Order: sequence, then C-alpha cells, then structure tokens
Amino acid sequence: MNLKERIEKQINDLSEFTSTPGKGTTRLTYSNEDLLARNYIKEKMKEYGLTIREDGLGNIFGKLEGTLKDAPSVLIGSHFDSVPNGGSFDGPAGVIVALEVAALFAENQLTPKYPLEIVALIEEEGARFGGGLMGSRGMVGSLSEEDFKRLKDKDGVTTVEAMEKIGLNSSLPKRRDPNTIKSFLELHIEQGPILEEKDIPIGVVEAIVGLTQLEVTIEGKAGHAGTTPMDRRTDALIAAANIISQFPGLAIEEENGTVITTGRLHVLPNGANVIPNKVEFSVDIRSSQEEPISNVIAKIKGLIHSYQEQGYRISVEQPLYMKPKGMNNEMVALLKEKSTELGVPYCSINSGAGHDAMVFSDVTDVGMIFVPSKDGRSHCPEEWSDAMDLAKGVQIFYEAAKSLTEVEAK
Repeated sequence: MNLKERIEKQINDLSEFTSTPGKGTTRLTYSNEDLLARNYIKEKMKEYGLTIREDGLGNIFGKLEGTLKDAPSVLIGSHFDSVPNGGSFDGPAGVIVALEVAALFAENQLTPKYPLEIVALIEEEGARFGGGLMGSRGMVGSLSEEDFKRLKDKDGVTTVEAMEKIGLNSSLPKRRDPNTIKSFLELHIEQGPILEEKDIPIGVVEAIVGLTQLEVTIEGKAGHAGTTPMDRRTDALIAAANIISQFPGLAIEEENGTVITTGRLHVLPNGANVIPNKVEFSVDIRSSQEEPISNVIAKIKGLIHSYQEQGYRISVEQPLYMKPKGMNNEMVALLKEKSTELGVPYCSINSGAGHDAMVFSDVTDVGMIFVPSKDGRSHCPEEWSDAMDLAKGVQIFYEAAKSLTEVEAK
C-alpha cells in the first residue's frame, strides 16, 4: 500500500471503534472503544519500532530514541477521543499522520539526535469529563492531580474508576517535565470552510482562539403542571431559557469573532407534567482576543446571578479557561519552508477551535497545520478530509521532524 492507502485504511480501522455504529464515531475516554483504539495505536507504534508507554492520564507515547543522552523529544500527535456521534477524522487524522512520520523514519533508517515521540492524547473533546484538553493539560500541570481525581462523568464515575475499568494505571506520573519536550507538532482537520473554498491543501496555523467553558446549575421548585398557577412558579427551565436567549446579543456586542454556545442542557425531573426544578447547561465562549472573553464571562455571571433575587439557587463553575495563543514564529516559518520545498500550496490560517497545541504552547515551541474539511463540516458523521491532503501533511511533518530531531542517516 502507498501512503494514501495506508492513511485511508487506518482512518477506517479506527472508525470501527465506536459505540454508535452507523451513526458516527462515539469514542469516550476510558470506554471500551477507547481501549480498542488504544490497543490498535500501540500495535502500530510497535510495528514502527517505537518504545511504548502510557502515563497516569492514559496518554500513549511511542518513542524513537535519539543519540543524545537525556535529550528532549520532538513530539508529534493529536487526540483519539471523539464527541458523541462525531466523525472519523477529528483527532485520529493527526495521530495517524504522526504514526506515518514514524513509519518514514523507520523505512528510511533514520537515526535522530533528539528523540522522536508520537503521542496519542486523551479527552481533548471533554465529552465524558467536561472541560476538554485533559490529556495535554495534565501533562503540562495546568490540571492538578487533585482536580483530575475529582472529575466525574454524568453517571458519577470518576476518572480513576474509569481508568481502572479498562486496565490503566492512574498512579503513574501525569505531569511531564517541560525540559523533556523540545517541540510539538499537531495536524488537525480545519473544521471550517476556508481551505476548501480557497482550494489549498494546507493551512499553517498562526494563532488559536481563546476559549472558556462554564457549567451552570439553576435550581427552582418542582410542582404539578396543572395545579400550580403561573404566578406561583419558580420554573428552572424558564429561567435557563431566558438566560440562554440573551447569549447571542452578548456575543454580537463584543465583536472580535466572539461566539457563545450552549450545547448541553439537562432538565430535571424531565417529566412532561412536572415543572422543572433543576437545569444544568454548558456555556462555551470563544474569541480571538482575551478582553471580549473576560467581558462576556462577567456579563453572563451577572445575568445568571440576578435570578437569585427571584428565588432561584444558582451555581456557576468554570472548568476551563484558555487564553488566545499564537504559534511559535520559528515553527510557523519552518512549516512554511518545508511546504514550499515540497511544492505543497499553503496559506496562513487561524483556528476557531481549541486544540492540544494551544496547551503545549505554554511550555514548548509549537507548530500546527490544518487540512481541508469537506463542506467545512466537523463533529458529525459527515466529517471527511482527503487522505491525499493528509499524506501531504505527513511529508511536511516528516521533513520538519528531520530538521527538529537533527537526523543522522545510517
């Protein structure tokens, strides 16, 4: 098989590890599907001659040792979890590209001075434990051991319990010394329409949008739908709906590409003839600049807490806050240089989605590239990117990795 065919096969293979066959990829962190995908990735790492280990978060590493003793590694990778009923490319495409870079090192018998490490990260999406970017945040220490252990899924299962269920060891070290990381490269699908509309196969990411997430709980009073007068109600769903309906206006006021999304809503007791007494909902806030995010957080918290005066009990938690991040200038230049040398058309692009790359940018030099998404779609079963574009990404990262690891030909 050629490179394109190998990529297509691995995308298809990983897509089989889903709890929703025929309805997209649902691969939640520490699930049985996670375990199956994990074993597949480790088998590929073994096939390509890498030394495999997992950390106390469940991140997977495949290492090609370098000739320099105790030298920092060049990391390449992405995440392998998914949103519910998502696609086959968001995350796994970047893991597969990284694996294929390692395969090229093996095929060409290259010995690096600095180690090359392929990394497959967990819980980037936050679909099971909330917040997102858990694998990378745990690695750099912005998610503490205590906070990690406190996290639970919607069924009350803790991270530690979930890890134990699939045979992972949560007591292994989680935080990684930044001095052991020389640089980090990540390929991701664009998840937007720009590259496809421009008919350009590669986007070199210059900056990643800032984002935060809020988890809001509003508690009112349950009551009979037929016997409780309208002026005697403390309806948690009505309060939540009134609050959420004001979010678009808040985003528009701030400009700077500010967006606000409520993607998860949980109503209790969820009965057709019962006044809702409790509503939990998420708030996702993103902007290209930090000030609009801070402004929106303050306005939303003020709006939500104003309902306390009407007899509601309110709780607002902020499990994630990430500032807008610029990619390392030298890494951006390197990726553009390698694209030009290979004759691959590219353009500069900014990311409207959060990625593990933004977390690593706090501790090391980071470079990131996008490939086009068909119709700009993502987080849905229709998500698709051309394996030929992914193969171009492999070649760019291969050349970049040779420079960064300072390979020695055998």
